[in-house]
Amino acid sequence: MSRSDDTWILAAQCPSRLGTVDVVTRFLKERGCYITEQQSFDDRLGERFFIRTEFRPQASDFDAEAFKAGFAPRALEFEMDFELTPPERRTPVVIMVSKADHCLNDLLYRYRTGQLPLDIRAVVSNHPDLEPLVAWHGLVYHHFPITPETKAEQEARVREVIEATGAELVILARYMQVLSPEMCELLSGRAINIHHSLLPGFKGAKPYHQAFEKGVKLVGATAHYINDDLDEGPIITQGVEPVSHADDPEDLVAKGRDVECLTLARAVSLHLERRVFLHARRTVVFTH
Repeated sequence: MSRSDDTWILAAQCPSRLGTVDVVTRFLKERGCYITEQQSFDDRLGERFFIRTEFRPQASDFDAEAFKAGFAPRALEFEMDFELTPPERRTPVVIMVSKADHCLNDLLYRYRTGQLPLDIRAVVSNHPDLEPLVAWHGLVYHHFPITPETKAEQEARVREVIEATGAELVILARYMQVLSPEMCELLSGRAINIHHSLLPGFKGAKPYHQAFEKGVKLVGATAHYINDDLDEGPIITQGVEPVSHADDPEDLVAKGRDVECLTLARAVSLHLERRVFLHARRTVVFTH
């Protein structure tokens, strides 16, 4: 289900309690708002409730600030945290890359064609290779080289870009550097990473070639929020693609790139549409 151009999103979570759905739907009815989509989930083990509602105001003079002010006391009664997102909002984003261009190119295409409501404020890289691609899209490119000795300085420059651009989301589109714990804490809940997922797990150089030697039958990718555990942040979405004995190592690499692009784009879309809720070390994801 795709989102309409005139619908607002009310996303909320609170402790599990009787009347959580009613407090949302009743308020929307009182305000003359027509619900077009609603999903909710109650985590019985964690005693936490999550709800996401898309709605269309019936009045042409809908006032978002008045809506939030009116809903706030009712949300407070349920200890409910909520967020209201307007139609057609384009989220300010900074993309981080290294040399691989497949995920970046896919994101730029979806940005250019309007498939993802992004406002790309800058692209940051530790290599100069992808500057022509970014420049072709009329976007700002920052080349910040990094060495073990300059890591702290380089990350400080990245933080400056994120803060100066007002980026609300950072996308690591195959950025092949491990972020420091301080950087991970700064970007907690607002930085999405993508990496390959292979069973068995293969680490080090040429993982797809290692997978070929093992005769794997699936290649995949995982998109997740970053944390200070390498590649172990809360998972947003995963993708898989079947392979066979007829596929050589380069075929595995190509299929892996494709599934990485699709998985990352899907994770970004879910985040932008407020379909992802952080829940301890996990996520609650209301899919399309």
